[in-house]
Amino acid sequence: MYAIVDIAGQQFKVEAGKKIFVHRLSESAVGDSIKFEKVLLVDNNGAVKVGNPYVAGAAVNAKVLEHLKGNKVIVFKKIRRKGFDKKNGHRQCLTQIEIESIA
Repeated sequence: MYAIVDIAGQQFKVEAGKKIFVHRLSESAVGDSIKFEKVLLVDNNGAVKVGNPYVAGAAVNAKVLEHLKGNKVIVFKKIRRKGFDKKNGHRQCLTQIEIESIA
């Protein structure tokens, strides 16, 4: 059984027991349970329910494991023959969640 869920503006394929990284969920603390109700699709062993835009009555329950930062991404810009170059770094704030159940 799996579901496609809209979490913080992005779509994720989730299954019970899986851990995923999403954009920082600042309103929740470590150990909190979260309920996502924006479920776009549910597949229960071949019985597929597609929402318009969301599946009525479907929800995904998850638990917040930790808040962390992702790997550093280097942004390097250069204009050749002009003597211009700029280097910046960026680390995305993430939240790791574990999917408990799909209802």
